Amino acid sequence: MDSVYSCFKDKIGEVVLPGDVFSFDLSAVENTTVKSEKIICGPGLRRNGDEILVYKSGVLRHKSPNLYWIDSQQKRYVPAKGESVVGIVTAKTGDVFKVDVGGSEHASLSYLAFEGATKRNRPNVQVGDLVYSQFTIANKDMEPELVCIDSCGRANGMGVFGADGFLFKVSLGLVRRLLSPQSEIIKDLEKLFPFEMVVGMNGRIWVKSKDIQKTLIVANLLESCENMTPQQRQVLFRRVAEGSL
Repeated sequence: MDSVYSCFKDKIGEVVLPGDVFSFDLSAVENTTVKSEKIICGPGLRRNGDEILVYKSGVLRHKSPNLYWIDSQQKRYVPAKGESVVGIVTAKTGDVFKVDVGGSEHASLSYLAFEGATKRNRPNVQVGDLVYSQFTIANKDMEPELVCIDSCGRANGMGVFGADGFLFKVSLGLVRRLLSPQSEIIKDLEKLFPFEMVVGMNGRIWVKSKDIQKTLIVANLLESCENMTPQQRQVLFRRVAEGSL
């Protein structure tokens, strides 16, 4: 298998550009177990037969056993079904709320897409409110649709939030690092002081701490982590903990 996919694995950790193509000739190994192996293409990669096409610029990453993706600093968000995002309610039109999610167009959110909502018991949602919701429809031919309930009809953490706190935007690459299990950045932040945080896959982050000063410190630290190495981040967090900043 290594000989077949060596051209792909040799590029792990290197910068790739849109238009790069990785070809795999599996005809020569039809009688081996390699053909049963599948490469899972994450963000930035697209499978086309025995080729994998790169459509985003960034660094090629790999996770065992066979997951590959492009780690990029993209800020423009493209809605994808199943992703949870932080949106801003911009308008009420009949039975539907219009929500700004940072994409090319606004998404729609029905008033019935909340836990316990009925025609008589409508949710209290106002223009300007923040909502944490999930895409049920997201493709280029239809208007994106959001819901604030899971498949069992429960809110499960979704809905209107953020009466106080601070909302800011970061790159999609940093969001993926924050949402990864056992995120080192989150662990280091929790050692400084307690805070609440909501992270959307659209690059929006909402934070709230005990007072405005600590809230802004958390926001500035997260923005600083964008281009820092783990060693630089630990030095910065240590200086904040010691009160030298």
